[in-house]
Amino acid sequence: MAAVVATALFALTAAAEAPLVEAVADTGREQVVAYPGEFFERYQPRTALDMVQRVPGFSVDDGDGTRGFGGAAGNVLINGRRPSAKQDRPSEILDRVPAAHVAGIDLVRGSVDGIDLRGQSVVVNVHLRDDAPATIRWEASVRQDLRAGPLSPSGRISRTDRWRDVQYTVGLLARRRGGNVEGGRELLLDGDDALLETRLEESIDLTRDLLGSLAASRWFGENFVQVNAVVSLDSSDLREDSFRVPSRDSNREAGTDFFGTGFDRWQLELGADAERAVRPDLVANLIGLFIYEDRDGFSRQRSTGPDDALRLRRDADTGRERIEAIARTELRWAPVPEHVFQFNAEGAYNSLDSDLVLFVDAGDGPVIVDVPGANTRVEERRADVLVSDTWSRGAFEVDVGVGAEVSRISQSGDAERSRQFAYAKPRLGVTYSPDRGRQWRGRLAREVSQLDFSDFVSATNFADDDLDLGNPDLQPETKWIAELGWERRFGEIGVVRVTGYHHWISDVEDLLPITERFEAPGNIGDGRRWGLDLSTTVALSALNLDNARMDFTASWQDSRVTDPVTGARRELSEDLEYEFTVDYRQDLEARAIAWGWDASYEADRPLYKVNEFDTTQRRLAVNAFVETHRWRGLRVRLEGEHLFHTRLLRDRVVYAGLRDLSLVDFRETRKRRRGQRFTLSVSGTF
Repeated sequence: MAAVVATALFALTAAAEAPLVEAVADTGREQVVAYPGEFFERYQPRTALDMVQRVPGFSVDDGDGTRGFGGAAGNVLINGRRPSAKQDRPSEILDRVPAAHVAGIDLVRGSVDGIDLRGQSVVVNVHLRDDAPATIRWEASVRQDLRAGPLSPSGRISRTDRWRDVQYTVGLLARRRGGNVEGGRELLLDGDDALLETRLEESIDLTRDLLGSLAASRWFGENFVQVNAVVSLDSSDLREDSFRVPSRDSNREAGTDFFGTGFDRWQLELGADAERAVRPDLVANLIGLFIYEDRDGFSRQRSTGPDDALRLRRDADTGRERIEAIARTELRWAPVPEHVFQFNAEGAYNSLDSDLVLFVDAGDGPVIVDVPGANTRVEERRADVLVSDTWSRGAFEVDVGVGAEVSRISQSGDAERSRQFAYAKPRLGVTYSPDRGRQWRGRLAREVSQLDFSDFVSATNFADDDLDLGNPDLQPETKWIAELGWERRFGEIGVVRVTGYHHWISDVEDLLPITERFEAPGNIGDGRRWGLDLSTTVALSALNLDNARMDFTASWQDSRVTDPVTGARRELSEDLEYEFTVDYRQDLEARAIAWGWDASYEADRPLYKVNEFDTTQRRLAVNAFVETHRWRGLRVRLEGEHLFHTRLLRDRVVYAGLRDLSLVDFRETRKRRRGQRFTLSVSGTF
């Protein structure tokens, strides 16, 4: 790791004084760095996603899938517009667009041309050609896990064309993934760390996906209309086997536990928006979105003794139906050259219907067991508005806005609740861009989190012999965000970005004690989070590595909240203290070959329960690839994942009573390895 960082810093130092190479187009706006299509030719891209992934200092954000349309649209625009989609991720949309249809990509680092960044520091704007011929893109691949499992094939095909005046892309994806194997062992220790039992474990995950998509757009006079539709079917089946061998000094019996979880799901998403220039200085946009999801799941446990006699059997069957409907309007008004006023209004409806049936057989036959809070319906009705002004003056740009939202959440079934919320959401952003090579960014805003409706619903957790209870009294977490970022661009692709942030959080969402054994998602008071993000892209020509680049990202953060069990100060559950990724790529253009590797590492992920302290960690993960396009324009790619058997660790400490206030009852330490797997893919266009 030290060698990698030293290499990156050496190359960075060598090029730090180099001016920004004008391989990019001059837009006349310091907030925009424009990369023409020719810039990406060295990478031999096949799709718009390949091109976006090569934009220096940028990574695709698919959005969090929550908070309506305005807060979940990611950081990708196509022809200046966000796709009218939410579950259909921007990366998937870009992967269906052939590279030949992309004229260029703008890296936008400010609210120029009335673009609402929606909390993002930067976005990319992908410009599509109007005169590109009809193109069919296809890809076929096969993956093999070296530990076990059958071959896993997948295929996708998409067609981009114009029919009359309609520009469209239609796509189909079929995929079967098998053999995602994890193997290892778990040790069961008593309160004094004496070995009680060794568990030899292995798990295998099988998934199947079928997805069809359509994106179409057309001008109707002065109205631009685009439609997005996605229909998907997918299923998952995860099996875990645990062979339990007691220690010589314990009184435990040998046995085997079989766990199984899975689901079958189908989902529909329909989105449409219409844009019209009402006047030369006034543009209106109407957006509609509808999502429907039907999911049937199951959990199974079968425990046997040394003579294979049944000791315990548990079966849980769940059904969930989810609906989301959004209507949104956006107005952009630019009465004077220096100002762009924005007005957004959005209304949303969300609902979740959930039911669960649990059977338990301890040897006397199956018995139905009631799980409180598992059979319920949750509904949310929400409306929010925003008025903002983006003011540009020379190298400075100021974005100031005032927003507000009101919502009502009701629950029926096992729990009857109805609550209303109202929040103000002001924001202020300042950008200073003395030239395209340098930029400072500052932001202060208040944000409201979107509640996960699954947190309202109880569920089983057989592997930990626990229940994940729902909480009908959960309310949204709010936070004030302060950010300060600095960016420096140099050479042709060199970039350094550093961002520091501080969050003041109210009604922190964490795990709230219910009894001395059970907890539920809840609000545990006020907290803080602060941290630093670093990302760099450097060309390695100073090391005599032609057409080679290294991307490095790292983050560090800390947080504080008062623990509801102990009253002591601690970090927030699920917060990572640090993580990093290194990505190397070299394009040997004369040989039509590219190769590269990436490595990532992350810190412990803590989880604080009422009577447990649980940490998980993913150790060093290393992947590599080699690809060529020298045969008939086809791209052939071989990719290896988890080359050094990525280690997955878990340390679960269970107390006899309240965590840290009573003696340790037992401890489970697990070490698993994610198996090596290789994927061979062939793709092309015609």
